[in-house]
Amino acid sequence: MTRDLNALAQQLANQAPQELDLTNGRHLDLATQGADALLDSATSHDELVVLERQCFEAAQAAPLLVHLAAKLACSKSLVTRLRDPARLSVIFAMYKEHNRILEPEAHLHGEDFLRRKVAQLEWLFEASPHIEWRIFAVDDGCPEDSGQIARQIIEQSGLELHAEVLFLEEAIRRGEPVTRPLEQTSDSQKGGSIQLGMWEAAQRGDSGHVILFTDADLSTHLGQAGLLMYPILAEGADATIGSRREPMSVAIKKGKRNVRGKLFIYLWKRLLPDLDRIVDTQCGFKAFRADVARTIVVDALEKKFAFDIELLLRTELARPGSIIKVPIAWIDSEAASTTTDIEPYLPMLQSVVGFYRHYLSANLESDRFAAFIEGLDEESWHRLVDSIPVEIAEADPARFGDHAPVTAADMQAILAC
Repeated sequence: MTRDLNALAQQLANQAPQELDLTNGRHLDLATQGADALLDSATSHDELVVLERQCFEAAQAAPLLVHLAAKLACSKSLVTRLRDPARLSVIFAMYKEHNRILEPEAHLHGEDFLRRKVAQLEWLFEASPHIEWRIFAVDDGCPEDSGQIARQIIEQSGLELHAEVLFLEEAIRRGEPVTRPLEQTSDSQKGGSIQLGMWEAAQRGDSGHVILFTDADLSTHLGQAGLLMYPILAEGADATIGSRREPMSVAIKKGKRNVRGKLFIYLWKRLLPDLDRIVDTQCGFKAFRADVARTIVVDALEKKFAFDIELLLRTELARPGSIIKVPIAWIDSEAASTTTDIEPYLPMLQSVVGFYRHYLSANLESDRFAAFIEGLDEESWHRLVDSIPVEIAEADPARFGDHAPVTAADMQAILAC
C-alpha cells in the first residue's frame, strides 16, 4: 500500500468526529468526501481492501468515520468494475416515519432520510451512467401519512426520476397476489410492504437487476450498496446480506438490544440449521437477484418482522450456498425507532417455529425448542431475557450452530426458578 493512502487515512482519523450523528449532514458528507479521497489515492481495489483490514488490525481502533469511508470507497470501486448495463432497486418501508423523514431543523429526530438516500446513491453511481437505479418507499399503512409526506418531498425536490411511493393499502385493495393473505395494513408489520416493493420492482425486468431492501432510517449508508451488488452481478450469488457480526463489521448498538439479539440468534438457530452459517438475519440491508426476489415473495407465510428469515430460508433451500454475507458499517438509529417499543423478538421466534414446521423435516432437538418457544408469553420471555445463561450472553453468536450448551429443558428450568 502507498504511503500516501496510509497518511490520508490518518488525516481522516484526525478530522473525524467522536461519534457519527445521523441527523448531521456534515458528518455524512465527511464520510463520502473521505471515501473519494481514498479512491483518488489508491492504485487498485486491493489496496482499499488492505487499508480496510488495517483499520481493524491497528492497535488503536480507527474512528467510525474512517471505517465507513473505507467501506464506501470499496463499494464505489466495485461499482466501477461493473461494465455491463445494470439496475438497482432499493425498497424501504415506512410506518410512523413522519418525523425522521423531516429535515433536522424541522424535528429533533429528523434525518431527512429520503433526500439523503437519493444523494447517497447519486454519489455511488455518479461515474457509472450505465447503471440505472430507483428507490421505492412503501407506506405500510402509516397512520401519520408517511407516504403522502414522502410524495410531497419527491415532488418538491424534483426526485421523480429516482424515487416513487407505493401504498400497501392500495395494493391490498387491488388484490395484488403478493399481498395475500393480508386483509388490511394492520396485518402487516414491515414484511408486507417490503414484499410489495420487491414484487413491484421485479416487474421492471430481470437482466442485471438487483433488488435491495433497507431500513427507512440512515443506519446503513446506501453508498455501501456496491458491496452487495457486485457478488450478485459478477460472482453468481443469488442473494447478499449485510452483516453486523462479521470480523470486519462495524456496528454501533445501544441499550440491551445486543444481548437480546444473542438470545434470539441462539433460539432460531436451534430450528433452522440450513441457515447455520448466517448469524445476522435482521440487518436491514439485503439484496437479491430480481428473478429470485420475484420467486421468494410469492406465497410467503410471513408479513411481519420475521419476513427476512423466511426469504433467506427460501433462497437457501432453492440453491444451497447461494447467499453471501457482507460485513458492513452500521450505526443504531434508536432515537425514533418504530420497533423499539414493539419488542418483536418473541413474535418473530414464534414465526420461525412456523417456518420450521412448514419448510423443514422434523428432528427431536428442534421439536423441543419449538415447543418451548410456543409456550412462551411476554411475561416469561422478559424473565428469560433478564436471566440469559452466560453460555449465550458471553458467547460468539457465530458459534451457536456448532452445538447447544443450553437445552430447551435448561431454559424451562430458568423460568421455573
